[in-house]
Amino acid sequence: MKLLRVGTAGAERPALLDAGGTLRDLSGLVDDIDGALLADDAALGRIRAAAGAGELPALDAGGLRIGPPLGRIGKIVCIGLNYHDHARETGAEPPAEPVVFMKAPDTVVGPNDTVLVPRGSEKTDWEVELAVVIGRTARYLDSAEEALAHVAGYAVAHDVSEREFQIERGGTWDKGKNCETFNPLGPWLVTADEVPDPQRLSLKLWVNGELKQDGTTAEQIFPVGEVVRYLSHFMTLYPGDVINTGTPAGVAMGHPEPKPYLRGGDVVELEIAGLGRQRQELKNA
Repeated sequence: MKLLRVGTAGAERPALLDAGGTLRDLSGLVDDIDGALLADDAALGRIRAAAGAGELPALDAGGLRIGPPLGRIGKIVCIGLNYHDHARETGAEPPAEPVVFMKAPDTVVGPNDTVLVPRGSEKTDWEVELAVVIGRTARYLDSAEEALAHVAGYAVAHDVSEREFQIERGGTWDKGKNCETFNPLGPWLVTADEVPDPQRLSLKLWVNGELKQDGTTAEQIFPVGEVVRYLSHFMTLYPGDVINTGTPAGVAMGHPEPKPYLRGGDVVELEIAGLGRQRQELKNA
């Protein structure tokens, strides 16, 4: 299933995109697309049954904002330097263990919402990423296979980053990762049954129409199942938690000087095969 949330910011309603591309209203069945729903097999079964029976009312998608596909996100855990090609372009050694940092849930905006270039920023960068959404509570998992069974679905994430804040201003990476609007998510949450192999997904990102990133999750140093297993030994993962799993080569930081960092007025578009497409116009904060 392709689950999404539509409407004005803070007042989104749950919806489903059916196989024919028609937007369907889920508000008569569920209150929201969130961790509670993803952990409720019976509720998900009712959605599948209603969709299969053609019982869900259609929504007019014209002019309707697409919000983040997940409400009430618990936490966003991110994996840095998780692609072999990205490590090569930045001159970094592939890490022996996953590099872990966090983004605050309030960085999340819709897939087509405005992204703000922070005040004082000179090095705002792009990163297309596969987001993993947890559907079952995960603690001390034993294998990657067990870990994948705890995944509810997948989505496109844009891990926007300010490299000076992240790398040159001291401390942890958090200052360069948690600026307002720095995690567009969606358009859909695609349930795990529609993604049989998360290591065979193509990722692309364009800036002002120019292709900048063209990668595949096959390049991940730590595959999705291993990332979830690993994290479960350091923190409990709950339904509705999100994991951003890293970005392939092609970020601005990896370009030769002068590096083409983002500015107000730029347009970024990104997509992951089968998971949908985003488009953001950048404005100065």
